[in-house]
Amino acid sequence: MGHYAAVWDHKAAIKITKDWNGIDQVLLRNPHGASAKISLHGGQVVSWRNAQGEELLFTSNKATFKHPKSMRGGIQICYPQFGDCGLLDQHGFARNKIWVIDENPPPFNSKESLGKSFVDLLLKPSEEDLKQWPYSFELRLRVSLALDGDLTLISRVRNINGKPFRFLFAYHTYLAVSDISEVRVEGLETLDYLDNLSKRKLLTEQGDALTFESEMDRTYLRSPKVVAVLDHERKRTYVIRKEGLPDTVVWNPWEKKSKTMADFGDDEYKSMICVDGAAIERPITLKPGKEWTGKLVLTAGKSSFCFDQLEALNYRAKDSDSYLF
Repeated sequence: MGHYAAVWDHKAAIKITKDWNGIDQVLLRNPHGASAKISLHGGQVVSWRNAQGEELLFTSNKATFKHPKSMRGGIQICYPQFGDCGLLDQHGFARNKIWVIDENPPPFNSKESLGKSFVDLLLKPSEEDLKQWPYSFELRLRVSLALDGDLTLISRVRNINGKPFRFLFAYHTYLAVSDISEVRVEGLETLDYLDNLSKRKLLTEQGDALTFESEMDRTYLRSPKVVAVLDHERKRTYVIRKEGLPDTVVWNPWEKKSKTMADFGDDEYKSMICVDGAAIERPITLKPGKEWTGKLVLTAGKSSFCFDQLEALNYRAKDSDSYLF
């Protein structure tokens, strides 16, 4: 089962439980009280709490918790497509499938597990999947919780098919915020983006930071490796670091669309924002036997963050990928 560094009681670091549908969930803990819960339904992170026990991910009070439908919230694995752009389920089938714990994961860089509790999950296509999308693959996911409470997701897609295939990928990340009207997203200034509310029209971001006063659904292209979400009312900043994921999706349904979603409360748009590390604009092409890796690191801290810090993080990230992970 998952592995973790010998820096605290092993038995306390990881625990397997079952949800109300009898599906396994993996609970990761660190010695300071932070935790993360990962469901084998979709490989979905359904909870991430800081050392004070505060929930950092949003989950709708109207979410459907029944397989095969994915749960509205947490962090969803979107593969092999994002959006509703083909014959597959919206955002692909990975988030709707039952994953297994990977007993024999491929070797990882030792830094990626040092001082962390973590679990490795695995998804392979079923016969039904191959009828819809006829490509054999292995999708591995490592979710880890660090001593400082940072949450890391590392996904690996390997082509075990006899021919190349193309896919899209995203970590569909629902962050909990106090009031969307008081939230700013920094790090996406001056970037080109596809406005998904206007038939994917290509526009350029004009603001110093993103603020919210209506529905937003944008794909920022070739975005920096570090983006920050500032929640002024809660005095909290989320820092989102990514690798292998050139795009960033920002989504909030606002009032009108919220009322059309059966698994989303009418006013819940006020307390969430999705900021996704993604590979959407240019599909990833994977040759037989080759592997792709995408990484996401989430940090939640007090709002002492500023634009200059973000610039410094991105400057350092350009010079050293290992700095992020």
